[in-house]
Amino acid sequence: MSDIIREVDEELRRERLANIWKKYGGYIALAAFLVVAATAGWRGYEYYAQKQAQAASDRFVAAQKLAADATKTDEAIAAFNAIAADAPGAYKLLARFSAAAELGRKDAKQGAAAFDAIANDSSVEPLMRELASIRGAVLVVDSADLADMQKRLQPALADKSAYRHSAMELLALAHLRAGDQGAAQKLLLQLAFDPETPPGLRNRAQRLQAALFTNAPAKAEQKKAEEKK
Repeated sequence: MSDIIREVDEELRRERLANIWKKYGGYIALAAFLVVAATAGWRGYEYYAQKQAQAASDRFVAAQKLAADATKTDEAIAAFNAIAADAPGAYKLLARFSAAAELGRKDAKQGAAAFDAIANDSSVEPLMRELASIRGAVLVVDSADLADMQKRLQPALADKSAYRHSAMELLALAHLRAGDQGAAQKLLLQLAFDPETPPGLRNRAQRLQAALFTNAPAKAEQKKAEEKK
């Protein structure tokens, strides 16, 4: 009896499957085709993306070789700009940074302007925009006025910025250039005693702070002597 029941159950299952196939077979076949097509398409895209990335890498290496030759700066800038125009992924942004750096070697203001363009580009992630603001400020720290430097460095001076220590160092130099030694010393002391300050930067801040402290009495005496005259 159990064998007969088993056979009946199997027959019923086959009949149900047959009915399901008759009713939904076309949809099932279409779904299977779409899965296969999607998989093939994704594999094809991965291959294409890999080829594009490799091509961009080769072009970037070639541009770097041009940049290494001081007589081919213009060619290097053109090569980096071409990569930035059509390269995929990170190579586009990397090429923009490289082009700005090469331009800065020729003309500090033009290089800073190129970094400013990156810093003001909302499509670029915030961390890289802050880095661009720092790179631009480095190029003009010896020529820009204090207000301009403060504006450039403002985003990177935020407490949570990864580049806040570099921004503070540059702002301290800007204050020194503007003649405000007190403001510069305050920033340098913050850097010297902040446990999160990178070692190399802390060392520079301590040395500059020591130099300013040592020269302060001499400058005060000089000022008094000039006032007496």
